[in-house]
Amino acid sequence: MTRPIAVIAGASGFVGRALRTALEADGYELRLIGRDGPDARWSDQASVRRAVDGAQVLVNLAGKSVNCRYNDRNRDEILRSRVETTRQLREAVTDAAAPPAVWLNASTATIYRYALDRPQTEADGELGTGFSVDVARSWEEEFFAGDLPGTRRVALRMAIVLGDGPATHTLVRLARLGLGGLQFDGWWFPHRRYRGIGVHPSGTGRAPWHRSHGRQRFSWIHIDDVVGAVRHLRDRADLDGVVNLAAPGASDNRTLMSTLRRIVRAPFGLPAWRFMLEPAMWALRTEPELVLKSRWAAPAVLLDSGYRFAHPELEEALRDVLA
Repeated sequence: MTRPIAVIAGASGFVGRALRTALEADGYELRLIGRDGPDARWSDQASVRRAVDGAQVLVNLAGKSVNCRYNDRNRDEILRSRVETTRQLREAVTDAAAPPAVWLNASTATIYRYALDRPQTEADGELGTGFSVDVARSWEEEFFAGDLPGTRRVALRMAIVLGDGPATHTLVRLARLGLGGLQFDGWWFPHRRYRGIGVHPSGTGRAPWHRSHGRQRFSWIHIDDVVGAVRHLRDRADLDGVVNLAAPGASDNRTLMSTLRRIVRAPFGLPAWRFMLEPAMWALRTEPELVLKSRWAAPAVLLDSGYRFAHPELEEALRDVLA
């Protein structure tokens, strides 16, 4: 009996590895696309076309990790690696004799504005400005461009994924280093790392900061629910467009850090202002945006379509991934 085919682009990250295991367990024959294959390489468009043609499911997670410093080289690669790979896949789907029935493409909940007042749903969410938002906007524009009548497209606006990945590792390191108290935004020396990018860069070019007093919201999702949501969206032929992948139990910085301290048994957690976080994040080779931006994405589409979260509460989810 011939097995159905699923294509995963960018399967080397921790989300990709989890989806690879899940789709194999679901009985799919996998074709993997990456810089070095094994089944298709980005440098060989013909191999990408062969991989996509005849597949039932296409999942694209390709893109340089944002767990880095936003210098000019990394900024350009973060944008290019998302837009160009998505364009290659769209061209392959367009040319396929038997295109995939569904294409699930990664995106990010960071596309929404800094929000303290209300959650951002797919229907009423307001887009923000600046580098991360411009990357997400360009990524989704490329994904939804053109007409693909045989393929249903879903953009996965993922919140911070809790699991064996870079965001969780960074948060745990901060807690264990004693910086697991409230994290306050505030003044820092002017820089342009967060300025807009792409064809129509947005924002003023200045690094934003807010007097959040540790109230910034923290939207997250457990890796098990990323897998569960992908399966749910794959099987629901009535769902397309943008979908927020975020747990319903959005937290805030105060709750996040106190929960982390309790779980890792950190004896104390110093409050950290931006002037303390900037050097710490520089040493960790990442950006303070991870803990200072107020992300508040709500999973309206998933909940309204009947998806039941395996890990809806933050403390249980953190204890599970840190066990």
